[in-house]
Amino acid sequence: MMLDATDRAIIAHLQRDARISNRALADAVAVAPSTCSERLHRLRDAGVFEGFHAEVNPTALGLDIEALVSIRLRRHGAPEVDKFTASTDAMPAVKQIFHTSGGNDFLCHVVVRDGKQLRELVVNGFTTLPEVAHVETSLVFEHRSKPVLIENE
Repeated sequence: MMLDATDRAIIAHLQRDARISNRALADAVAVAPSTCSERLHRLRDAGVFEGFHAEVNPTALGLDIEALVSIRLRRHGAPEVDKFTASTDAMPAVKQIFHTSGGNDFLCHVVVRDGKQLRELVVNGFTTLPEVAHVETSLVFEHRSKPVLIENE
């Protein structure tokens, strides 16, 4: 999809504040509200936006530990991959899952209350899955998310 400067401005503003009103967004990108609304629908229909959501602070919910759990599967066939991803989808502590290349097959971002819950998740969750060969856990001390940069065309 070809994006012009107005499209890129709309995307940038929505990445900073997805709750911005259409009128405020239109003012910010210097177009009429109807034009802004049309462009936003076009961008949505083209799949530019994967969704609009509320980012929750895990610590505010008593989830004080974040970790990255690297997983290596025993076999790399589609059935094993599908079984593993279905299992992780059913684990409430798993916030994100990445299917990766390299020494490990998956990287799972998990959020838990404490070290005891993290141990429980790893020992009685991940390692009990028959398709899992190896698990390695790294604590997250800090993480930052950045908006996707949109290059000028």
